[in-house]
Amino acid sequence: MIDVRIGELTAMATRAVVRPVGADWSATTPAMRRLELAAGEELKAQCQRLGELPVGSAAITPAGELRAEFMVHVVVRSREQPVTPAVVRLGLLNGLRRLTEWAIDEVALPPLGTGAGNLDAEESAAAMMPVMIEYLRAAAHPSHVTVMVETEYERDVFERELRRALQPGVATPRSAN
Repeated sequence: MIDVRIGELTAMATRAVVRPVGADWSATTPAMRRLELAAGEELKAQCQRLGELPVGSAAITPAGELRAEFMVHVVVRSREQPVTPAVVRLGLLNGLRRLTEWAIDEVALPPLGTGAGNLDAEESAAAMMPVMIEYLRAAAHPSHVTVMVETEYERDVFERELRRALQPGVATPRSAN
């Protein structure tokens, strides 16, 4: 099941949250900076010890001081590689794989790849929704995904893309693999 809600990931009580980051662990949006701060300094230090990660990869850590147990960090850009829909698809797929490996049923995530100079809400939703739907149909975990957006506009965009992606014949672009 996928649902879309307006709210803050920092307040979400869930088993895991997904956090898009730069390859150097930098926050990609002000909301992700708030999430980083709410998780605490210990989590930040742990991430820095892991070192730079490749674009499209995903790593799982404890969620620090958040109301979630785990945090999945999805690398959506680096200094050399900008955010693209293909990177969002790959990062999301790898994040979902981490959740499956850890048998995590419930996850909340923001729109991936958005922010100043990056993808707009429509591009993010179009990249994310088909990947999530296809993955959830085939995998046992996660079984419940909440997309947390900040505005009614984003909610409308993600709900519209969810309905579109659920239509028969809509498949995930192969560049996600």
